[in-house]
Amino acid sequence: MGNSYRDLLVWQKAKALAVSVYRATENFPKSEVFGLTAQLRRAAISVPSNIAEGQGRGSKKEFAQFLCIARGSLLEVMTQAEIAAELGVGHAQSMHKLQADCEEVLFLLNRLLRSMESKPRN
Repeated sequence: MGNSYRDLLVWQKAKALAVSVYRATENFPKSEVFGLTAQLRRAAISVPSNIAEGQGRGSKKEFAQFLCIARGSLLEVMTQAEIAAELGVGHAQSMHKLQADCEEVLFLLNRLLRSMESKPRN
């Protein structure tokens, strides 16, 4: 599984995504502080956090479970960014960039999960 979650490209990209979400939501209207802003930030933080926690659990089965939870949170971010874009809450370019970053993290998560399934169990 590697030495540290920090070595995982998917964790690095997910952490960068979370930082991007925080920056993109800084300019959301004050009326969204407890709505989309909070939801997007919570979901975005959950992605790298679950990757890290899962990697630290020590078993492939638990790691895969936490990767699936991270994927669910990532899909929340994607959905919420789409909603924000449709509502005109965030800058369209920022929301589009978030979507592209989410797609990249999703690809990496799916690839990691597939590679874990194809390896023999320990």
